[in-house]
Amino acid sequence: MKILTRTAVIATGIVALAASAPALAVDCPVKLGGIAPLSAPGAVTGGEAQRMGMQIAVEAINAGGGVLGCEVELVMGDTEGLPEKGTALFEKLISQDNVAGIAGGYHSSVGIAGKEVAHDKGVPVIFASTWNDQITATKLPEVFRVAPLSSEASALYWKFAASIPGTEKVVIVTENTDYGIPAAEETEKGLESVGLASTTFAVDIGTQDFSGIVQRVNAEGPDAIIVLLTGEASFNFQQQAAENGIGPGDLPFVCDILAAESASFWENVPDGNYCFVGQFGLPEALYNDAAKAFAATYKERTGKEAVESYAIEAYDAIGLLAAAIQQAGSTDGAAIIAALEAIEYDGALGTVSFPYGQGNDTAAAGVEDKFWHQFLDPALMIFQYQEEGQKAGDAPIVFPDTYKTGDAVFVNQ
Repeated sequence: MKILTRTAVIATGIVALAASAPALAVDCPVKLGGIAPLSAPGAVTGGEAQRMGMQIAVEAINAGGGVLGCEVELVMGDTEGLPEKGTALFEKLISQDNVAGIAGGYHSSVGIAGKEVAHDKGVPVIFASTWNDQITATKLPEVFRVAPLSSEASALYWKFAASIPGTEKVVIVTENTDYGIPAAEETEKGLESVGLASTTFAVDIGTQDFSGIVQRVNAEGPDAIIVLLTGEASFNFQQQAAENGIGPGDLPFVCDILAAESASFWENVPDGNYCFVGQFGLPEALYNDAAKAFAATYKERTGKEAVESYAIEAYDAIGLLAAAIQQAGSTDGAAIIAALEAIEYDGALGTVSFPYGQGNDTAAAGVEDKFWHQFLDPALMIFQYQEEGQKAGDAPIVFPDTYKTGDAVFVNQ
Protein backbone atom coordinates (compact mmCIF):
# COMPACT_ATOMS: atom_id res chain seq x y z
CA MET A 1 0.00 0.00 0.00
CA LYS A 2 1.43 3.37 -0.98
CA ILE A 3 1.03 5.83 1.84
CA LEU A 4 2.81 8.75 0.22
CA THR A 5 0.69 10.71 -2.23
CA ARG A 6 2.94 12.43 -4.75
CA THR A 7 1.52 15.86 -5.51
CA ALA A 8 4.38 17.67 -7.20
CA VAL A 9 8.09 17.46 -7.73
CA ILE A 10 10.10 20.62 -7.21
CA ALA A 11 13.50 21.56 -8.51
CA THR A 12 15.64 19.33 -6.34
CA GLY A 13 13.55 16.20 -6.66
CA ILE A 14 11.91 16.06 -3.21
CA VAL A 15 8.18 15.55 -3.23
CA ALA A 16 6.07 18.52 -2.20
CA LEU A 17 4.43 17.08 0.88
CA ALA A 18 2.00 19.73 1.97
CA ALA A 19 -1.08 18.27 0.30
CA SER A 20 -0.48 14.60 1.11
CA ALA A 21 -2.12 14.59 4.55
CA PRO A 22 -4.09 17.04 6.66
CA ALA A 23 -1.99 19.40 8.75
CA LEU A 24 -2.51 18.69 12.45
CA ALA A 25 -1.52 20.66 15.52
CA VAL A 26 2.23 20.22 15.92
CA ASP A 27 5.00 22.39 17.24
CA CYS A 28 6.71 24.33 14.48
CA PRO A 29 9.29 24.01 13.12
CA VAL A 30 9.47 20.24 12.75
CA LYS A 31 13.02 19.36 13.75
CA LEU A 32 14.97 16.54 12.13
CA GLY A 33 18.39 15.48 13.38
CA GLY A 34 21.26 14.99 10.98
CA ILE A 35 24.37 13.03 11.93
CA ALA A 36 27.66 12.85 10.01
CA PRO A 37 31.42 12.81 10.68
CA LEU A 38 32.45 16.44 10.28
CA SER A 39 35.85 16.31 11.98
CA ALA A 40 38.72 13.83 12.41
CA PRO A 41 39.18 10.97 12.96
CA GLY A 42 35.92 10.52 11.06
CA ALA A 43 35.57 10.51 7.28
CA VAL A 44 35.21 14.28 7.01
CA THR A 45 34.90 14.42 3.23
CA GLY A 46 32.09 11.88 3.33
CA GLY A 47 30.44 13.66 6.24
CA GLU A 48 30.40 16.98 4.43
CA ALA A 49 28.82 15.28 1.41
CA GLN A 50 26.12 13.84 3.65
CA ARG A 51 25.48 17.19 5.28
CA MET A 52 25.04 18.86 1.90
CA GLY A 53 22.64 16.12 0.81
CA MET A 54 20.51 16.63 3.92
CA GLN A 55 20.56 20.42 3.61
CA ILE A 56 19.36 20.23 0.00
CA ALA A 57 16.57 17.87 1.06
CA VAL A 58 15.34 20.19 3.81
CA GLU A 59 15.41 23.21 1.50
CA ALA A 60 13.40 21.29 -1.09
CA ILE A 61 10.82 20.14 1.45
CA ASN A 62 10.34 23.68 2.75
CA ALA A 63 10.08 25.07 -0.77
CA GLY A 64 7.29 22.55 -1.37
CA GLY A 65 5.29 23.67 1.66
CA GLY A 66 7.05 21.96 4.53
CA VAL A 67 5.56 19.21 6.69
CA LEU A 68 2.19 19.38 8.46
CA GLY A 69 2.03 23.11 7.84
CA CYS A 70 5.46 23.68 9.39
CA GLU A 71 8.90 24.35 8.04
CA VAL A 72 11.47 21.62 8.62
CA GLU A 73 14.62 22.51 10.54
CA LEU A 74 17.76 20.40 10.22
CA VAL A 75 19.68 20.10 13.49
CA MET A 76 23.10 18.89 12.39
CA GLY A 77 25.64 17.16 14.63
CA ASP A 78 29.22 15.89 14.32
CA THR A 79 29.87 12.25 15.26
CA GLU A 80 33.64 12.50 14.62
CA GLY A 81 33.32 8.85 13.54
CA LEU A 82 33.48 7.78 17.20
CA PRO A 83 30.84 5.64 18.97
CA GLU A 84 31.00 7.61 22.22
CA LYS A 85 30.46 10.85 20.32
CA GLY A 86 27.59 9.24 18.46
CA THR A 87 25.89 8.17 21.68
CA ALA A 88 26.19 11.67 23.14
CA LEU A 89 24.93 13.23 19.92
CA PHE A 90 21.85 10.99 19.79
CA GLU A 91 21.10 11.92 23.41
CA LYS A 92 21.42 15.62 22.65
CA LEU A 93 19.35 15.57 19.47
CA ILE A 94 16.51 13.69 21.14
CA SER A 95 16.51 15.07 24.70
CA GLN A 96 17.63 18.65 24.13
CA ASP A 97 16.77 19.48 20.53
CA ASN A 98 13.54 17.45 20.51
CA VAL A 99 13.96 16.11 16.98
CA ALA A 100 11.17 13.97 15.54
CA GLY A 101 13.63 11.65 13.80
CA ILE A 102 17.28 11.28 12.90
CA ALA A 103 18.92 10.68 9.50
CA GLY A 104 22.44 10.19 8.21
CA GLY A 105 25.41 8.34 9.65
CA TYR A 106 28.59 7.11 7.98
CA HIS A 107 30.48 4.90 10.45
CA SER A 108 28.95 1.59 11.57
CA SER A 109 30.41 1.88 15.07
CA VAL A 110 28.47 5.12 15.52
CA GLY A 111 25.32 3.48 14.21
CA ILE A 112 25.61 0.51 16.55
CA ALA A 113 26.01 2.82 19.54
CA GLY A 114 23.43 5.41 18.53
CA LYS A 115 20.67 2.99 17.64
CA GLU A 116 20.38 1.96 21.28
CA VAL A 117 19.64 5.55 22.29
CA ALA A 118 17.05 5.86 19.52
CA HIS A 119 15.44 2.65 20.76
CA ASP A 120 15.37 3.77 24.39
CA LYS A 121 13.75 7.07 23.39
CA GLY A 122 11.36 5.64 20.79
CA VAL A 123 12.64 7.98 18.06
CA PRO A 124 13.06 6.68 14.49
CA VAL A 125 16.43 6.81 12.76
CA ILE A 126 17.16 6.19 9.08
CA PHE A 127 20.81 5.30 8.64
CA ALA A 128 22.22 6.52 5.35
CA SER A 129 25.63 4.84 5.06
CA THR A 130 26.27 2.46 7.97
CA TRP A 131 26.74 -1.07 6.65
CA ASN A 132 27.22 -3.41 9.63
CA ASP A 133 24.54 -6.12 9.37
CA GLN A 134 23.84 -5.99 13.11
CA ILE A 135 22.44 -2.47 12.86
CA THR A 136 19.24 -3.91 11.41
CA ALA A 137 19.64 -7.55 12.53
CA THR A 138 18.87 -6.59 16.14
CA LYS A 139 15.34 -5.82 14.88
CA LEU A 140 14.77 -2.59 16.78
CA PRO A 141 11.47 -0.93 15.79
CA GLU A 142 13.11 2.50 15.51
CA VAL A 143 15.97 1.53 13.16
CA PHE A 144 15.78 1.74 9.35
CA ARG A 145 18.54 1.74 6.70
CA VAL A 146 18.88 2.78 3.06
CA ALA A 147 22.59 1.84 2.77
CA PRO A 148 23.66 -1.61 1.58
CA LEU A 149 24.33 -4.40 4.06
CA SER A 150 27.99 -5.07 4.80
CA SER A 151 27.59 -8.70 3.81
CA GLU A 152 26.18 -7.68 0.42
CA ALA A 153 28.96 -5.14 -0.17
CA SER A 154 31.60 -7.69 0.88
CA ALA A 155 30.17 -10.15 -1.62
CA LEU A 156 30.72 -7.59 -4.36
CA TYR A 157 34.41 -7.35 -3.41
CA TRP A 158 35.22 -11.04 -3.13
CA LYS A 159 33.30 -11.93 -6.27
CA PHE A 160 35.23 -9.25 -8.12
CA ALA A 161 38.54 -10.53 -6.72
CA ALA A 162 37.62 -14.00 -7.93
CA SER A 163 37.13 -12.59 -11.45
CA ILE A 164 40.68 -11.19 -11.64
CA PRO A 165 42.85 -13.44 -13.86
CA GLY A 166 45.62 -15.27 -12.04
CA THR A 167 44.56 -14.28 -8.53
CA GLU A 168 45.39 -16.79 -5.81
CA LYS A 169 46.05 -14.64 -2.72
CA VAL A 170 44.36 -11.44 -1.57
CA VAL A 171 45.42 -9.06 1.19
CA ILE A 172 42.71 -7.13 3.03
CA VAL A 173 43.58 -3.93 4.90
CA THR A 174 40.79 -3.00 7.26
CA GLU A 175 40.07 -0.81 10.25
CA ASN A 176 39.56 -2.05 13.79
CA THR A 177 35.92 -0.96 13.99
CA ASP A 178 32.39 -2.38 13.90
CA TYR A 179 32.50 -1.85 10.15
CA GLY A 180 36.01 -3.00 9.32
CA ILE A 181 36.30 -6.25 11.27
CA PRO A 182 32.98 -7.84 10.20
CA ALA A 183 33.49 -6.65 6.62
CA ALA A 184 36.94 -8.27 6.52
CA GLU A 185 35.60 -11.51 8.00
CA GLU A 186 32.78 -11.65 5.46
CA THR A 187 35.23 -10.98 2.63
CA GLU A 188 37.61 -13.67 3.90
CA LYS A 189 34.80 -16.24 4.00
CA GLY A 190 33.73 -15.36 0.49
CA LEU A 191 37.27 -15.62 -0.85
CA GLU A 192 37.72 -18.98 0.86
CA SER A 193 34.48 -20.23 -0.70
CA VAL A 194 35.97 -19.73 -4.17
CA GLY A 195 39.36 -21.16 -3.29
CA LEU A 196 41.30 -17.93 -2.74
CA ALA A 197 43.66 -17.42 0.19
CA SER A 198 43.59 -14.18 2.15
CA THR A 199 45.41 -12.33 4.92
CA THR A 200 43.93 -9.40 6.83
CA PHE A 201 45.75 -6.51 8.50
CA ALA A 202 43.71 -4.30 10.86
CA VAL A 203 44.62 -0.76 11.93
CA ASP A 204 43.02 1.85 14.17
CA ILE A 205 40.66 4.43 12.71
CA GLY A 206 42.46 7.62 11.70
CA THR A 207 45.87 5.96 11.16
CA GLN A 208 48.24 8.18 9.16
CA ASP A 209 51.54 6.29 9.01
CA PHE A 210 51.16 2.93 7.27
CA SER A 211 54.86 2.20 6.76
CA GLY A 212 54.78 -0.92 8.97
CA ILE A 213 51.59 -2.25 7.37
CA VAL A 214 52.92 -1.57 3.88
CA GLN A 215 56.02 -3.63 4.63
CA ARG A 216 53.93 -6.51 5.96
CA VAL A 217 51.57 -6.41 3.00
CA ASN A 218 54.50 -6.37 0.60
CA ALA A 219 56.01 -9.40 2.35
CA GLU A 220 52.80 -11.36 1.71
CA GLY A 221 53.24 -11.02 -2.05
CA PRO A 222 49.53 -10.61 -2.79
CA ASP A 223 47.95 -10.84 -6.21
CA ALA A 224 45.34 -8.23 -5.22
CA ILE A 225 44.59 -5.84 -2.35
CA ILE A 226 41.19 -4.86 -0.93
CA VAL A 227 41.00 -1.74 1.23
CA LEU A 228 38.25 -1.63 3.88
CA LEU A 229 39.31 1.59 5.57
CA THR A 230 37.12 4.67 5.92
CA GLY A 231 37.89 8.32 5.50
CA GLU A 232 41.18 10.01 4.89
CA ALA A 233 43.09 7.06 6.37
CA SER A 234 42.28 5.17 3.20
CA PHE A 235 43.98 7.87 1.13
CA ASN A 236 47.08 7.59 3.32
CA PHE A 237 47.38 3.84 2.88
CA GLN A 238 46.68 3.88 -0.84
CA GLN A 239 49.34 6.50 -1.61
CA GLN A 240 51.92 5.00 0.72
CA ALA A 241 51.31 1.59 -0.86
CA ALA A 242 51.78 3.13 -4.31
CA GLU A 243 55.05 4.74 -3.26
CA ASN A 244 56.30 1.31 -2.19
CA GLY A 245 55.46 -0.59 -5.34
CA ILE A 246 52.22 -2.26 -4.28
CA GLY A 247 49.73 0.41 -5.31
CA PRO A 248 46.97 0.55 -7.90
CA GLY A 249 49.50 0.91 -10.71
CA ASP A 250 51.35 -2.23 -9.63
CA LEU A 251 48.65 -4.86 -9.01
CA PRO A 252 44.83 -5.05 -8.86
CA PHE A 253 43.86 -2.76 -5.99
CA VAL A 254 40.33 -2.12 -4.67
CA CYS A 255 40.31 1.29 -3.00
CA ASP A 256 37.91 2.49 -0.31
CA ILE A 257 34.61 4.04 -1.47
CA LEU A 258 35.85 7.52 -0.52
CA ALA A 259 37.93 7.28 -3.70
CA ALA A 260 34.69 8.13 -5.52
CA GLU A 261 35.34 11.73 -4.41
CA SER A 262 37.48 12.35 -7.47
CA ALA A 263 39.00 15.71 -6.53
CA SER A 264 40.00 14.55 -3.03
CA PHE A 265 41.20 11.21 -4.32
CA TRP A 266 43.59 12.60 -6.91
CA GLU A 267 44.83 15.29 -4.55
CA ASN A 268 45.69 12.72 -1.89
CA VAL A 269 46.49 9.69 -4.05
CA PRO A 270 48.25 11.10 -7.15
CA ASP A 271 49.55 7.60 -7.91
CA GLY A 272 46.08 6.06 -7.75
CA ASN A 273 45.48 5.35 -11.41
CA TYR A 274 43.94 1.93 -12.15
CA CYS A 275 42.29 1.88 -8.73
CA PHE A 276 39.02 -0.10 -8.55
CA VAL A 277 36.30 1.61 -6.51
CA GLY A 278 33.05 0.25 -5.09
CA GLN A 279 30.04 2.30 -6.10
CA PHE A 280 26.78 1.94 -4.22
CA GLY A 281 23.88 3.44 -6.10
CA LEU A 282 23.08 3.64 -9.78
CA PRO A 283 25.49 5.31 -12.22
CA GLU A 284 24.41 8.74 -13.40
CA ALA A 285 23.37 7.41 -16.80
CA LEU A 286 20.61 5.44 -15.02
CA TYR A 287 19.41 8.21 -12.67
CA ASN A 288 15.67 8.78 -12.35
CA ASP A 289 14.23 12.30 -12.47
CA ALA A 290 14.57 12.82 -8.71
CA ALA A 291 18.24 11.80 -8.77
CA LYS A 292 18.95 13.98 -11.80
CA ALA A 293 17.41 17.01 -10.11
CA PHE A 294 19.31 16.39 -6.88
CA ALA A 295 22.56 15.84 -8.77
CA ALA A 296 22.18 19.16 -10.59
CA THR A 297 21.71 21.05 -7.34
CA TYR A 298 24.45 19.13 -5.54
CA LYS A 299 27.01 19.74 -8.28
CA GLU A 300 26.13 23.43 -8.41
CA ARG A 301 26.55 23.78 -4.65
CA THR A 302 29.73 21.75 -4.30
CA GLY A 303 31.46 22.25 -7.64
CA LYS A 304 31.85 18.47 -7.92
CA GLU A 305 31.53 16.59 -11.17
CA ALA A 306 29.82 13.53 -9.68
CA VAL A 307 27.52 12.69 -6.79
CA GLU A 308 28.65 10.23 -4.11
CA SER A 309 26.30 7.46 -3.00
CA TYR A 310 26.36 8.60 0.62
CA ALA A 311 25.18 12.09 -0.38
CA ILE A 312 22.19 10.59 -2.20
CA GLU A 313 21.47 8.22 0.68
CA ALA A 314 21.49 11.09 3.18
CA TYR A 315 19.22 13.13 0.90
CA ASP A 316 16.66 10.33 0.68
CA ALA A 317 16.88 9.56 4.40
CA ILE A 318 15.64 13.08 5.19
CA GLY A 319 12.99 12.84 2.48
CA LEU A 320 11.74 9.55 3.90
CA LEU A 321 11.43 10.96 7.41
CA ALA A 322 9.53 14.00 6.17
CA ALA A 323 7.20 11.86 4.05
CA ALA A 324 6.47 9.54 6.98
CA ILE A 325 5.74 12.44 9.33
CA GLN A 326 3.39 13.98 6.80
CA GLN A 327 1.54 10.73 6.24
CA ALA A 328 1.37 9.96 9.98
CA GLY A 329 -0.04 13.43 10.61
CA SER A 330 2.09 13.54 13.73
CA THR A 331 5.62 13.82 15.07
CA ASP A 332 4.96 10.95 17.48
CA GLY A 333 7.69 8.35 17.15
CA ALA A 334 5.41 5.30 17.02
CA ALA A 335 3.24 6.92 14.34
CA ILE A 336 6.27 7.78 12.20
CA ILE A 337 7.61 4.24 12.54
CA ALA A 338 4.27 2.78 11.44
CA ALA A 339 4.28 5.07 8.41
CA LEU A 340 7.85 4.09 7.48
CA GLU A 341 6.98 0.39 7.69
CA ALA A 342 4.23 0.87 5.09
CA ILE A 343 5.92 3.46 2.88
CA GLU A 344 6.82 3.26 -0.79
CA TYR A 345 8.85 6.39 -1.39
CA ASP A 346 9.92 7.41 -4.87
CA GLY A 347 13.26 9.02 -4.13
CA ALA A 348 16.63 9.54 -5.74
CA LEU A 349 17.62 5.94 -4.89
CA GLY A 350 14.53 4.62 -6.64
CA THR A 351 11.40 3.34 -4.92
CA VAL A 352 12.38 2.82 -1.29
CA SER A 353 10.41 0.51 0.98
CA PHE A 354 11.09 -1.61 4.04
CA PRO A 355 9.28 -4.93 3.44
CA TYR A 356 10.25 -6.62 6.71
CA GLY A 357 9.35 -5.24 10.10
CA GLN A 358 6.74 -5.42 12.82
CA GLY A 359 3.94 -6.15 10.36
CA ASN A 360 5.97 -8.73 8.41
CA ASP A 361 8.57 -10.21 10.71
CA THR A 362 11.72 -11.64 9.20
CA ALA A 363 11.30 -14.92 11.10
CA ALA A 364 7.77 -15.41 9.84
CA ALA A 365 8.87 -14.53 6.30
CA GLY A 366 11.78 -16.97 6.44
CA VAL A 367 14.48 -14.36 5.73
CA GLU A 368 17.57 -13.40 7.70
CA ASP A 369 17.12 -10.83 10.46
CA LYS A 370 19.56 -8.46 8.76
CA PHE A 371 16.78 -7.57 6.28
CA TRP A 372 14.65 -5.99 9.06
CA HIS A 373 13.78 -2.40 8.03
CA GLN A 374 16.35 -2.73 5.24
CA PHE A 375 16.07 -1.19 1.76
CA LEU A 376 16.51 -4.25 -0.44
CA ASP A 377 17.49 -2.78 -3.78
CA PRO A 378 20.70 -0.72 -3.54
CA ALA A 379 22.74 -1.05 -6.73
CA LEU A 380 26.26 -2.42 -6.16
CA MET A 381 29.06 -2.15 -8.73
CA ILE A 382 32.76 -1.42 -9.23
CA PHE A 383 34.27 1.23 -11.50
CA GLN A 384 37.93 1.78 -12.38
CA TYR A 385 39.98 4.91 -12.87
CA GLN A 386 41.81 4.37 -16.15
CA GLU A 387 43.28 7.84 -16.71
CA GLU A 388 45.18 10.02 -14.28
CA GLY A 389 42.88 12.71 -12.90
CA GLN A 390 39.78 11.01 -14.32
CA LYS A 391 36.41 11.99 -12.84
CA ALA A 392 34.42 9.23 -11.19
CA GLY A 393 31.46 9.87 -13.45
CA ASP A 394 33.64 9.30 -16.52
CA ALA A 395 35.29 6.10 -15.29
CA PRO A 396 33.97 2.83 -16.73
CA ILE A 397 31.94 0.43 -14.61
CA VAL A 398 33.75 -2.89 -14.90
CA PHE A 399 31.80 -5.23 -12.59
CA PRO A 400 29.31 -6.88 -12.52
CA ASP A 401 28.09 -7.50 -16.06
CA THR A 402 24.65 -6.08 -15.18
CA TYR A 403 26.06 -2.54 -15.06
CA LYS A 404 29.26 -2.95 -17.09
CA THR A 405 30.21 -0.06 -19.37
CA GLY A 406 33.84 -0.97 -20.07
CA ASP A 407 36.53 -3.59 -19.60
CA ALA A 408 38.79 -3.67 -16.56
CA VAL A 409 42.50 -3.02 -16.94
CA PHE A 410 44.49 -5.48 -14.83
CA VAL A 411 48.03 -4.26 -14.31
CA ASN A 412 50.87 -6.81 -14.28
CA GLN A 413 48.64 -9.48 -15.76
